[in-house]
Amino acid sequence: MNKLDIVNKLASDLGLNQKIAKIAVDTIIDSIKNAIIEGERVEIRGFGSFTVRNYKGYKGRNPKTGEVVEVNPKKLPYFKVGKELKDMIWKG
Repeated sequence: MNKLDIVNKLASDLGLNQKIAKIAVDTIIDSIKNAIIEGERVEIRGFGSFTVRNYKGYKGRNPKTGEVVEVNPKKLPYFKVGKELKDMIWKG
């Protein structure tokens, strides 16, 4: 399922036109993105939570040449599945 599928589902379920449904989906996604960028935790009960994780720098190895390279510290988005969703998937 991609973003367009979500827009179409929202439009058909609520009887909205596609333009309004797209605005709603974009607003939700942008709100989550902006909160994560600002370092906030976003939690959607029953679904999961989005956070930013900080990773320390380390010495890695180039797999082609074997050369040791310095990997800089970085921040990456992280998603943790909520218990209800995890249980739904687990029980299938």
